[in-house]
Amino acid sequence: MDGRISNFSQVASLRRYVLSEGKERGVEVIDCDNGKMRFLLNVTKALDIMQIYYEGANVSFVSKNGFPTSSQAFSKRFEGGALYTCGLDGVGSVENVELHGSFHNIPARVTRAECDEVGIYVEAIIEDTELFGKHLVVRRKISSEIGSSYVKVEDELVNLGDSDERFCLLYHVNLGYPFLDEGVRVSGKIAHCEPRTKWAEINRKGYNVMGKPVPNAEETCYFLSLSKPYIEVENAKLGKQIRLDFSENLSEFVLWKSTKCNDYAMGIEPSTTKLDEHFRYSKIKSGESKKFSVKFSVKS
Repeated sequence: MDGRISNFSQVASLRRYVLSEGKERGVEVIDCDNGKMRFLLNVTKALDIMQIYYEGANVSFVSKNGFPTSSQAFSKRFEGGALYTCGLDGVGSVENVELHGSFHNIPARVTRAECDEVGIYVEAIIEDTELFGKHLVVRRKISSEIGSSYVKVEDELVNLGDSDERFCLLYHVNLGYPFLDEGVRVSGKIAHCEPRTKWAEINRKGYNVMGKPVPNAEETCYFLSLSKPYIEVENAKLGKQIRLDFSENLSEFVLWKSTKCNDYAMGIEPSTTKLDEHFRYSKIKSGESKKFSVKFSVKS
């Protein structure tokens, strides 16, 4: 180690703690700081990413709900967060399945949590099981090199049961103020844009530009066809750009925008399926594994 460094926490750190106040009491956190990018992992909720900070500034959307431990109705507990993983039983609204599925609410079992001179590495197992039914396991690895501007999530979905199973996955990546602001622009290799609702169709012309906050504004949602598996979101005023790269087997992409005052958010969401009437499950055979990944990077 460099002789100028007394303790490596001067450069980067990994700390584990439990929140103790209000609705968030009992949430187990792994707080990772690589020296440039800081990201908080929610062990209580599938090792999803609570917030991401770049050079000290937040780039994530956090809803007014905060990060509750309770299992209330979706609208009362949806955190947003930098990453909210949807699935494996449903994404969007699926009959007899809670909105965006139950995976996010499964506590993770951490098997590795390290910070060294190379990088930060956190690994965990999230099990989705039923008596006399499925045994699906997600082996999740989250990593970031020291001093880098990225965090990468790598998931391996394994079917340990003796029957073939259906599944779906959507990586709900959420951006918020101060990065998200009026004029923020979405770009990429976008071949086609399909509005989800009539209101989205009316506002289709500006689908890739964020508007200003408006009281009681209705959300808009678009299905984007991408010829390359990435999307970029730029805040020209701040001189910052976020890029999300993802594995090619996340073949669908959802862009969600809310300009409602106090619920001001953008979701960039690679998925295995579209939503609503276009929703489709994928299949995983007994003993089979499938790998998925998303990489969140910031440029300035």
